[in-house]
Amino acid sequence: MKNYTITVNGKAYNVVVEEGITAGAAAPVAAPVAAPVAPVAVAAPVAAPVAAPVAAAPAGAAGAVEVTAAVPGKIIKVEASVGQAVKSGDTVIIIEAMKMEIPVVAPQDGTVASINVSAGDAIESGAVLATLN
Repeated sequence: MKNYTITVNGKAYNVVVEEGITAGAAAPVAAPVAAPVAPVAVAAPVAAPVAAPVAAAPAGAAGAVEVTAAVPGKIIKVEASVGQAVKSGDTVIIIEAMKMEIPVVAPQDGTVASINVSAGDAIESGAVLATLN
């Protein structure tokens, strides 16, 4: 007979398995028996690396209205440029997420004060992509 310690959902069980059972023979089933087992050291979770901030606009150049990403993805095209006048609903940036192109539009009329990303940048949901005045 062999003794094994098996952990299921954080709870340890001692299990006894009888050796020498031939194929086709009825094998006795070992019932799990709770036994005190030394706690197993679990490594602390490691924080994911934080991406370096994407070329931010110089202080004072940022506008009052932020244009943010609704989903994480990759910038595939910057449609607007700094100083360009945009109307509410005009496409400012295009993001690729899950193989779809998602336009990020101006939330209101204004002038583009800064573009904080460039094509190819990976972005997270909520990232400030551009600002408007």
